[in-house]
Amino acid sequence: MKKYLVEFIGTFFFVLTIVMSVNSGVGNVAPIAIGSALMVMIFAGGHISGGHFNPAVTLAVFLRGKCDASDVPGYMIAQILGGAIAALTAGFLLGSFPEGAVNITTADLSDKVGPALLAEFLGTFALCYVVLQTATAKGTAGNSFYGLAIGFTVTAMAYALGGVSGGAFNPAVAVGVSVAEMVSWNNIWIFLVGNFAAGAAAAFAFKFVNDPTDN
Repeated sequence: MKKYLVEFIGTFFFVLTIVMSVNSGVGNVAPIAIGSALMVMIFAGGHISGGHFNPAVTLAVFLRGKCDASDVPGYMIAQILGGAIAALTAGFLLGSFPEGAVNITTADLSDKVGPALLAEFLGTFALCYVVLQTATAKGTAGNSFYGLAIGFTVTAMAYALGGVSGGAFNPAVAVGVSVAEMVSWNNIWIFLVGNFAAGAAAAFAFKFVNDPTDN
């Protein structure tokens, strides 16, 4: 239960930062705040739960063999709840989500499903791959940089791909921004398919490039 609570807390503050920073009009610096929030939450909770804060990461870590199957449902439920409640909290803090303040291009992705799917896949793959290599590999065991590496991956991918898909790279974030009316619920499947497919692909890539004794 403690692990699930840590996953809820970390995802909550991560998604809260996303919704608040984007809707507060901070513009191009939003990805820095978002990546920083993920970084500090990973350092705060990684030693307890692993600091996934992302169902796609949980899937990747499970397929990599570093997360018990019995923990997967609890992790994902805690993450999704954290994202949804963070969005509702942001709505309360803002009074309402200001019209025109949202500067993501994903209100409707129906005219660019292919590019959006690819962007979500690539960004999530990069994130999950970095998580696996810096936080679960024997060669990087005991390092002190994994949170920074993971946070900066989200920042980099948000800048590189956010203009195409909105840059969720995380099903819990997708749920949160949908609750916050930042994206259309009609598009939720794009995020879910792209994110989970990338998590699985990252796990298989990890197993392929790493020494078999590290699997």
